Amino acid sequence: MNYVLAPSILSLDFARASEQINEAKDAGADWLHFDVMDGRFVPSISFGTPVLSSLKKSFDIPFDVHLMIESPELHIRDFIDAGADRITVHAESTNHLDRALHMVKDEGLPAGVALNPMTPLSDVLSALELADMVLIMTVNPGYGGQSFIPYCYDKIRELRNIINEKGLHTDIQIDGGASKDNISDILEAGANVIVAGSSVFKGDIAGNVKMFKEAMRKADK
Repeated sequence: MNYVLAPSILSLDFARASEQINEAKDAGADWLHFDVMDGRFVPSISFGTPVLSSLKKSFDIPFDVHLMIESPELHIRDFIDAGADRITVHAESTNHLDRALHMVKDEGLPAGVALNPMTPLSDVLSALELADMVLIMTVNPGYGGQSFIPYCYDKIRELRNIINEKGLHTDIQIDGGASKDNISDILEAGANVIVAGSSVFKGDIAGNVKMFKEAMRKADK
């Protein structure tokens, strides 16, 4: 299985953004994750295309853009132009999920569909043939630093079983609460793309990245 670590810039110290991103990248981080929040779909407001475009000028790591915004199909083109390498939209945020996913894929980019913790998997099963990745929110979206919601383990396992039964190669990404204490259980459940914010950017960044990557190496044996 292809395991990926995607540190979330939501937990960056933006006064040291370049230094911290480079430290994570040099230690083995695979993607950089952007949690884009509009203050409507989720309570918080984070950042938009100017931040993405600015960072794109300095880093060649893939930019994984997670749109936690209403009507994402109205903004997908802007994020692609700003430098997104892959885009994930929420099933709950649009009445036009098929259109939104096609907008991403028609540009040659991988498209993902995200689910909030209490949203059932049935809401995205029809999109599995189209989506390259399913993101399961493992905290309630809107704020960093929350604890992993335990019932999400079963959700990850169920989704991995469905993907395997269909003979698909869809990635399962989790976002929220991943740490040294639970990463092995998360990987065992079937997730292979791990978003981590404070667990990467707080403290020893290089050491934190290496901890996650070592857990992935063990899971791949």
